[in-house]
Amino acid sequence: MIFMVDSNIQREGLLPSEKAFAYKMKVEALRHQGKRSVQPGQKSSRGAVAENAGESETQVQRYIRLTYLEKPLLSLVDEGRIAFTPAVELSYLSQREQLDLLETIESEDCTPSLSQAIRMRKLSEAGQLDMDGIFHIMSEVKGNQKEYIKLSSDKVGKYLGKLRTPQQKEDFILKALAFYARHLERQRSSRDGR
Repeated sequence: MIFMVDSNIQREGLLPSEKAFAYKMKVEALRHQGKRSVQPGQKSSRGAVAENAGESETQVQRYIRLTYLEKPLLSLVDEGRIAFTPAVELSYLSQREQLDLLETIESEDCTPSLSQAIRMRKLSEAGQLDMDGIFHIMSEVKGNQKEYIKLSSDKVGKYLGKLRTPQQKEDFILKALAFYARHLERQRSSRDGR
């Protein structure tokens, strides 16, 4: 069993799920070799697998956590639609929560970021994660999905006067835009009223 797993792990282009189950099988096989406890100076079965695979013991444990994912979610990890670290966090969700998450992923065509996965895990551990909570978290706009407008300070500095903090500057610009929008609306109204 150990030899078979070792030869499988050495393959190129191994999917995360394949690596996860291979590591899990090897850890279990090493545990069943008759050694019930780790003696001082000996590596744990996970430590032995990690050393042989050229990974850290923590990384091996993370891969093994992927085996707790429902198959459709694990497939999304293999396809690269869900990143590895968020997937590890999601592996701590119950089966029902994972299926609810999968339904939300399919209906909203989105996948969780790391921060979303961490929040879902915390809510799950507190017994407070339900379908509404999953939907609420997943429907938030992620930081990398927001559109930003950058203005160089040398172009707008003369209009901002003595405003110092970025928040003061942002507030001023928003008020100025609102004022200008009202001005344009009044111009349109007076033209249309003629």
